[in-house]
Amino acid sequence: MSIDELWALHERIAADLAARLIAEREALELRLKQLNCVGLSRQNEPSGARRRYPKVFPKFRNPDHPSETWAGRGKQPRWLTAQLKTGKRIDDFRIDRVAA
Repeated sequence: MSIDELWALHERIAADLAARLIAEREALELRLKQLNCVGLSRQNEPSGARRRYPKVFPKFRNPDHPSETWAGRGKQPRWLTAQLKTGKRIDDFRIDRVAA
């Protein structure tokens, strides 16, 4: 192939690639618009609203003050850590065991 033929082939390939890129960009922009519409419906929800979690029932109770309970999540309450330091076991404070 001569240089002129190669240059013409190069220009034809460049034009074809540019057309494909434009078509792909338009398809992606259309898809993005569709996704933004879906995303906008979620943005209408109150921003401070949190997901509802199921109620967690207490698993441990302070025998000295029965109103003090602990569900077993998070940091241990002070009354429980104090009782554990005296040598008692955590199973001694289980509500199921006391109720049975």
